[in-house]
Amino acid sequence: METNLLKGYTRSQLALRNGNDREEIWCAYQGLIYDVSASRLWRNGKHYEHWAGQDLTDELVDAPHNALVFDRFKVIGKLL
Repeated sequence: METNLLKGYTRSQLALRNGNDREEIWCAYQGLIYDVSASRLWRNGKHYEHWAGQDLTDELVDAPHNALVFDRFKVIGKLL
């Protein structure tokens, strides 16, 4: 994926896409921002003990799945 063609978003902009402030539900992983809005597992911006609108890179270690789970979601930007 050509990341320099992606729109950049700050952590503050990402935080607004938490499922509460706006309809979009986004999360970041390894510098890329994913739209997880369509996932029933991210309803209301929460997925088990994880919250949308933030960078989940460090939290994946505790998850019962690996990074391939992000392949299901559309990349919509990069984290600045």
